[in-house]
Amino acid sequence: MRILAFDTAATACSAAIWIDGTIAARRFETMERGQAEALMPMVDAVLAVAATAYVDLNLIAVTIGPGAFTGLRIGLAAARGLALATGVPCLGVTTFDAVAHGTADEDRGRGILLVALDAKRSDVYAQAFDGANISLCAPVATLPAGLSDLVPAGPVTVVGDAAAAARDALTAAGRDAVVGVSPGLPDAATVAGLAAARWRPGDAIPPPPSPLYLRPPDAVVPRDGGRRRPSPAL
Repeated sequence: MRILAFDTAATACSAAIWIDGTIAARRFETMERGQAEALMPMVDAVLAVAATAYVDLNLIAVTIGPGAFTGLRIGLAAARGLALATGVPCLGVTTFDAVAHGTADEDRGRGILLVALDAKRSDVYAQAFDGANISLCAPVATLPAGLSDLVPAGPVTVVGDAAAAARDALTAAGRDAVVGVSPGLPDAATVAGLAAARWRPGDAIPPPPSPLYLRPPDAVVPRDGGRRRPSPAL
């Protein structure tokens, strides 16, 4: 089985090809912006290294969020467009799952693993996992001060690009919390492995992936529907 996976949900851009249990090619670059320009060259590069054409693919996998609204739209639009053009099924993986499954063993072995992602405002996106990467709570957007009520009792290792803020809030609440050693960013190689574990040829075709938004966008449509109001008469 051949899987093309990519991620643009956070502060990185990555693409990978998974072939029969092995990552045959991978590209990963941290970036705050520019994923729209970087993604398809990365996809073309990993396909070339893995000697794989789009017609050879069995599955396309992509992160669905949470994350930056623009980044999510870039990745999901590319994934759904490629799936439509090639007829290849497309599977979504949450950013939380991608980060949790990509952490080092020492981060998962201490107790509770908390994935905390920067929501670009005063809140954070968060979800807690046990040492086997089984979720312990639903994903939420919350102020850091609310994390102590979200996370079950026990030592906590925090990963993600909001790890420091989450650790500080948990420590202030009297919790035993440390920042993990893992980068804490989703990686297409991990997304590909998760997709391979969740879908095989012959399974039902998964529904088109939709973004996981934990709060509404900052931009809203004006109440008048965006219609320009007439200028007052002089």
